[in-house]
Amino acid sequence: MSVSTSNLTVSVAAILAEGATRYGDLNAITVDGRSTTYEQLWAQARQYAGALQARGIEAGDRVALLIPNVTDFARAYYAVLALGAVAVPVHALLKAREISYILEDSGAKLLICAAPLLAEGASGATASGVPVLSVLAPEEAGTIRLEDLAREAEPIGTYLPRRPEDLATILYTSGTTGKPKGALGTHLALIEQTHTTLLNTMELRRGDKLFGGLPLFHTFGQTCVLNTGLRVGAEVMLLPKFTAEGALELLLEADIDVFFGVPTMYVALLEAGKQRDGMPEKLRYAISGGASLPVSILTAFEQRFGARIHEGYGLTETSPVACFNHVGVDPRPGTVGTPVWGVDVEIADPACPDEIRLLPRGELGELVVRGHNLFSGYLNRPEATAEAVVDGWFRTGDLGTKDEDGYLRILDRTKDMILRNGYNVYPREIEEVLVSHPEISNAAVYGVPHETHGQEIAASVTLESGSTLSVQELVAWASAQMAAYKYPRLIEIVKEFPLGPSGKILKRELVAQFTAEDA
Repeated sequence: MSVSTSNLTVSVAAILAEGATRYGDLNAITVDGRSTTYEQLWAQARQYAGALQARGIEAGDRVALLIPNVTDFARAYYAVLALGAVAVPVHALLKAREISYILEDSGAKLLICAAPLLAEGASGATASGVPVLSVLAPEEAGTIRLEDLAREAEPIGTYLPRRPEDLATILYTSGTTGKPKGALGTHLALIEQTHTTLLNTMELRRGDKLFGGLPLFHTFGQTCVLNTGLRVGAEVMLLPKFTAEGALELLLEADIDVFFGVPTMYVALLEAGKQRDGMPEKLRYAISGGASLPVSILTAFEQRFGARIHEGYGLTETSPVACFNHVGVDPRPGTVGTPVWGVDVEIADPACPDEIRLLPRGELGELVVRGHNLFSGYLNRPEATAEAVVDGWFRTGDLGTKDEDGYLRILDRTKDMILRNGYNVYPREIEEVLVSHPEISNAAVYGVPHETHGQEIAASVTLESGSTLSVQELVAWASAQMAAYKYPRLIEIVKEFPLGPSGKILKRELVAQFTAEDA
């Protein structure tokens, strides 16, 4: 007897619903010293869902969330999913025009906005004709408060079952060109990612305290910390806004078991760690993703904080983890590990955009991914989806290699590769050399237009506190470390980098600034 797939049900909301049953009295989320248990969080999410239902939100409706890393994000996120609606998290630093674009592009029926973000959020929603409910706003703010509606509403009984292919989230990718695209995440992809992460990838335990400084509106924090953490009965220690000092305080004082971060966070944490003594007592290991982590940073973190960093790789379109230096196996520095369970990651010829032509082990090419973790396409962009997904493989746009043991290395984005005098130059390689200098804390390398060479290699660097290095000294040092066609002749010293929603350095902004200054 066969069972139709249309009879199968699954929901990301089950993560919290089951958590309330299995881990009811355990703390689910702690922020600024205030804890919420699993049972309390699910009750609050059901109350929020009842209020949203009374406002007309139904299965399939898109609800935008403009909320920082506070408990209300989880309450609203699981409330939306429990109704069978689609959560559309919005980057907390966006301006009104950018928020308006996402609301209109996603077809959002409602925006739930935290009080500190109302200035831009409400303005963007008004421009798009989308109603707003606030959270965390004082009574005198004059907004329609979701908390008030929740107290008056009848809470829902449980979550609405969904089909595996039904949408759970629309996450907007920053992209390197054009307007952000909405990546469609299904309940199946997000649930499978959670289970794969727990069973075969990361070792997370019931009762673990997880560092919650990654933004929850981004796939890394949302899937790997929030969903995966609550699935296993861990406690997510939220940091509403990442600062190096705040992160260090949590790490040293809150008994963090597993730290999650992106490279820029590790750089900042190491800098802050120089100003304060002490070692974390319980830290078992750390996890890095979002961008390639320089080996020198990885080594310095292990020496300072006494824990290994396990680096992985993924994208919003892969829910996000595609490969990882699996916990339980010694990580291989400089690699992003091996493919996660049930997912294929191979190297394809980037010169063949209309077909997947896999290359032999060891050859440089474009990483391509297929498996249960793939998104179901870009919202309202069939051409972009067809370009990105070829023969069932997602073309990542990242260049790398896969060795005989199955370990993958990322060299760069295909768009970031620099062509100088006919030579291919990979910024990632140059960045590794630059951050090996004892007085350089971080570096970003990019190409800028040049009349003679086609492109010239430029670098922006941040220096260690107290450094007096000059640009001339840096250029001279770099020229002694690298071949003539590789070293950056154009170097600028900056205090900080422009960062994207996941903490990635926005090289396109550095290029634009450089080009503007040169004009």
